[in-house]
Amino acid sequence: MTTTTEAPAGTPPATLVDRAQYGLAGFLVVVGGYVLYDAWSLEPAFADQPVQPYAIPYVVGAGLVVLGILLGIATARGDRPEAEEGEDIDLTQGTDVRTVALLAGVLVVNIALIDLLGWAITGALLFAGSAFALGSRTWVRDLAVGAALSVGTWYGFYVGLGIPIPAGILDGVL
Repeated sequence: MTTTTEAPAGTPPATLVDRAQYGLAGFLVVVGGYVLYDAWSLEPAFADQPVQPYAIPYVVGAGLVVLGILLGIATARGDRPEAEEGEDIDLTQGTDVRTVALLAGVLVVNIALIDLLGWAITGALLFAGSAFALGSRTWVRDLAVGAALSVGTWYGFYVGLGIPIPAGILDGVL
């Protein structure tokens, strides 16, 4: 049993939404196809790398094509996005400049210190500082989680993928 509800005031007609969704679906398919074509033209890289450079563009391109096709199918079935109720932000409020400035500052400090201190330390500060900027006030937990994430990602990239990440002052310890 299907029910029909009236669209809220100010909602564009279904044909405009459908056309926009079909346009986005087509755009996704075209961009995904180009990414796949471009990935096909890449030359093989070093044989000792577990993940070759051409693997990621194939995954991204295929994902874009599949998502474009699925969006086209969903649009043809009559699925429509929610209007403003789907937004999780309050459009009547301005930008929180303090939060944006704190996040930018944490990122700049990370960029400035990563070669000196290494990813394990600056990554922990990046994660903890971002949590603080977004409202967390539990320093010990934020630093512990940040340290676990940064050391885990360091080992994941360096040991797991063979991609060197700066160890900084912890060179030889990690």
